[in-house]
Amino acid sequence: MVTMRKGSLEFWPHRRAKRQMPRVRSWPSVAEPGFLGFVGVKAGMTHIAMVDDSESPAKGTEIVRAVTVIEMPRVYLYGIRAYRTNYLYNQPFAEAYDTNLAKRVGINAIKRNDLQALKAKAGEFNDIRALLFVDYGNLGTGNKRIMRFETPVGGKDNADKFGFIEKWIGKEIKIGDVLNVGDYIDITAITKGKGWSGVIKRFGVARQYRKATGKVRHVGVLGAWHPAKVLYTVPHAGHMGYNYRTEINKRIVKVGTAADAATINVSGGFPNFGVIKNDFIVVDGSIPGPAKRMLRIRKALRNKEKVKVPQVNYVSVASKQGA
Repeated sequence: MVTMRKGSLEFWPHRRAKRQMPRVRSWPSVAEPGFLGFVGVKAGMTHIAMVDDSESPAKGTEIVRAVTVIEMPRVYLYGIRAYRTNYLYNQPFAEAYDTNLAKRVGINAIKRNDLQALKAKAGEFNDIRALLFVDYGNLGTGNKRIMRFETPVGGKDNADKFGFIEKWIGKEIKIGDVLNVGDYIDITAITKGKGWSGVIKRFGVARQYRKATGKVRHVGVLGAWHPAKVLYTVPHAGHMGYNYRTEINKRIVKVGTAADAATINVSGGFPNFGVIKNDFIVVDGSIPGPAKRMLRIRKALRNKEKVKVPQVNYVSVASKQGA
């Protein structure tokens, strides 16, 4: 008899993430020009007191919520990428760059398309996306390398998208230019790596009776007699964690600039992170991954909640070093 399973049913593929910058496969469709995504670095958690504006029985009263603080690195828009359908899928077709910023990311912009020449052909493309890079600067994560990424932009057509990106190319993008207090976002991150784990911890299978099997923390049976092979659906021991995971519909309860960092930094700094020196956002609830981990943020893909500005009365800055 097959052992009953509990918890995650993700048996395969169960593998490590390939890169620190998570990949976002789906994006919302927005008619208003604007960036649909951003990046951040997880700092840590604290708690706030806010007025409950949901439809729960506690509506209108003050409640305490656990929140996650995300620091925003310096992000610059250095180029534009055009996509055209090749067989079945959209494939990168042409790119144009800001000359000065292209040199910072190691691109020879002279050999690439001119921005105005690309703009004249905007109607021929299927999609237009923005090219950005992260400058960690004084973030304190220990990462010295510039990290590049791309993000879609909203717009009714390619002309709207191109005009919006052209306005921002060569400039620094702030989190306040992308998201506001009360917005709902989806966060893609890489979970904590937990190393090699057995099936009990990895998949939550039931423990065996020692007198019946001679073992306790193992799978009862690996499968049928025939076919004479072990199927991929059978729980196995292996590497646990360090997987891509997406948390949807996380609410932003506070957006702050570098000048507001003193209002969110906890006494002694966030454990394993330190103090925040740049722009930041505060998100309701927890998110995957340890401190200093890179996060991909996008505007909520499946949100049905009405955007309301929360009333935050208190933010805890007590030390979290003993937590």
